[in-house]
Amino acid sequence: MALPAYATPSERAARVALWVFSALVLLFLIAPILVVIPLSFNSEPFFTFPLAGLSWRWYADLFGNPRWRDSISNSLVVAVATTIIASVLGTLAAQGLSRREMPFRGLLMGVLISPMIVPVVITAVGMYFFFAEIGVLNTFLGLIMAHVALAVPFVVITVGATLSGYDTTLSRAAASLGAAPLRGFFKVTLPLILPGVISGALFAFVTSFDETVCVLFLAGPDQRTLPKQMFSGIREEVSPTITAAATVLIVFATVLLTVIELLRRRSARLNA
Repeated sequence: MALPAYATPSERAARVALWVFSALVLLFLIAPILVVIPLSFNSEPFFTFPLAGLSWRWYADLFGNPRWRDSISNSLVVAVATTIIASVLGTLAAQGLSRREMPFRGLLMGVLISPMIVPVVITAVGMYFFFAEIGVLNTFLGLIMAHVALAVPFVVITVGATLSGYDTTLSRAAASLGAAPLRGFFKVTLPLILPGVISGALFAFVTSFDETVCVLFLAGPDQRTLPKQMFSGIREEVSPTITAAATVLIVFATVLLTVIELLRRRSARLNA
């Protein structure tokens, strides 16, 4: 918020000092992330500063090496499947929890968002023993199931926040005009809450694409995802290809967060 025209010099100086301090704090927080980007263009096969030269060789290795290429493909397959399932389940759950007459709303919400509260390693250990019993350990099905459990809370919270500003009289009006509940949802409710659904889907995609701990416990050699490949690369062979993969993930996450913010603003305008 801008200072009023009658602000004193000391107030203006304090405002500038606050902006400078905030910028320095932000730079301190993102500097470890930004330093990875120039390293991904290093021409040397090891990490050095200053850079000996610029090269695209590590990006070529990222998309040309079968191990890295397969890990990216596996991550995309699992993330897309997780996004679809989590978006459907999370939207339905948020729709039910948004009703005031829903019994045990608080308890059900606590159960649904528990994967966000419980440490991931505990969740992964529990899933490991459970999936081993039902025979889905070291399979894509088991991996997708685990990612869905981790991603649904983000969809529930995002869609639930959008439904909090939804006018339920619109659904009653659709019903009074003869629309069945399912038709009323797709024709009236869904178009209005679509920004929240898409935001939740993007959060679910990012959650699945970046997940490492559950993958280490549940995935076999054939389900090697990009985060697992990066973890294995750090443990077995430190290669600058890891920095190229990290840069791709940074750019990808930045684009998704930008889209989410634009959708949030659009949703705010629609609810205004």
